[in-house]
Amino acid sequence: MTQTDTVEPVRPETIRAVPVRHPGRWVSGAIVLVLAAMLVHMLFTNPNLDWGTFRQYFFQGGILRGLVATLELTVIAMAMGIVGGVVLALMRLSANPMLSSAAWLYIWFFRGTPVLVQLIFWFNIKALIGDVSIGVPFGQTFITWDVNSLVTTFIAAILGLGLNEAAYMSEIVRAGILSVDEGQTEASQALGMRRLKIMRRVVLPQAMRVIIPPTGNETISMLKTTSLASTVAFTELLKAGEDIFNANYKTIPLLIVVSVWYIIITSILSVGQYYLERRYGRGSSRALPPTPLQRLRRNLTTFHVKPQTVLERS
Repeated sequence: MTQTDTVEPVRPETIRAVPVRHPGRWVSGAIVLVLAAMLVHMLFTNPNLDWGTFRQYFFQGGILRGLVATLELTVIAMAMGIVGGVVLALMRLSANPMLSSAAWLYIWFFRGTPVLVQLIFWFNIKALIGDVSIGVPFGQTFITWDVNSLVTTFIAAILGLGLNEAAYMSEIVRAGILSVDEGQTEASQALGMRRLKIMRRVVLPQAMRVIIPPTGNETISMLKTTSLASTVAFTELLKAGEDIFNANYKTIPLLIVVSVWYIIITSILSVGQYYLERRYGRGSSRALPPTPLQRLRRNLTTFHVKPQTVLERS
């Protein structure tokens, strides 16, 4: 019988953790800090910014009226775009070739021409159709309206922006509808639900997860696109600022006033979009992102350190 020798275990060498260094992060951070310091210095020392004029006109009556007009134009044009987009999306998905072809032709035309051209077109619509009349076709006329009294600068801006937005919203809505599994529609049909009810109660609520994010972006884009309405003599926020600096020649301060108001409204819309996405994201497989308040509370109460290290033998 052979007796095996007992081998004593060898103690491993001590392992020392060495943090990974990231010199690129320090360099890029230093560059950002220098640029930020230069920007702050310019904001406080450049006399051309004229912060006194900025404070004078930030809450001026003409600017506030232009802001209200911009918000009205944004809300009405987006409402027209969303409603028109849903109708066009349903037409494109229809089995009727006439409806789908008409919707495709509409989208092709309005996406193919610049929105500024469409605004100017609606502003000059009288040159195309003349006056609007009601009467017997190719016969006697009973009532006639002046087109310029019907299509004011506000109506021209709404038509130009709203009809153009409908073309883009239709593709967003169509993508959202197509993202819903067809089994949902088939199951609803098996329960005896009508097509319109299926679309309203089953498909669209699920499609909102896909529709909401790009719609929020379109709303923010619409807010800024309303500035093009100044080309058709509609007094929105930018036009209100232009009217003032054309009189006092304080161009830069007034443009800053207009820009700050756009940033404020855009920020409010972004927060609203965030909470809408959270609302319609409930029930999905992925976890909901924390709200800004939840993220701030977590950062104030906990401190997470995630060091990246390599192991080096001493």
